[in-house]
Amino acid sequence: MFQPYYAPVSPRSRWLAFILCLFLGPVGVHRFYVGKVGTGLLYLFTGGLLIGWILDLFALLFGWFRDGAGLPLIY
Repeated sequence: MFQPYYAPVSPRSRWLAFILCLFLGPVGVHRFYVGKVGTGLLYLFTGGLLIGWILDLFALLFGWFRDGAGLPLIY
């Protein structure tokens, strides 16, 4: 019998990550949420690298952002 293929996705919400990035982006909370602890710490100690969290906002908005395991975030 034929089994449909479902691409794996992250259990993390893209919109929750977007809201976290919008309000707490410079401290990297959205990166901790998706499992990117290393860059979360980098954002925490450098203020989001200013341009970095703005780029993350666009990546989350357009669906390009991935979680720590490289999986796309769910809606």
